[in-house]
Amino acid sequence: MILLGAYLLLVNLAGYALFAHDKRAAERGARRISEDSLLFISAIGGSAGAYAAQQICRHKTRKQPFQSLFRAVVALQVVGLVLAVVFKDRIAAIF
Repeated sequence: MILLGAYLLLVNLAGYALFAHDKRAAERGARRISEDSLLFISAIGGSAGAYAAQQICRHKTRKQPFQSLFRAVVALQVVGLVLAVVFKDRIAAIF
């Protein structure tokens, strides 16, 4: 459980950092981080950090189809979390 918490902390810090860096790059006209990379860091658990950076830095909050894809990632994570909680006994039996 400690490893999971450490992983989530690190991946969310990375998500925040990538979104914030991309915002700075956009403002400066510098090389950007691909939307695929931003969505990937979100999908592997960094969606909370990514969302925080979007709100704080005002970055990619209205861009479509990025926002639709980001929301789909978050929705899948919520469904996965709900299923993990509901079926935690069965999951624990497997491991």
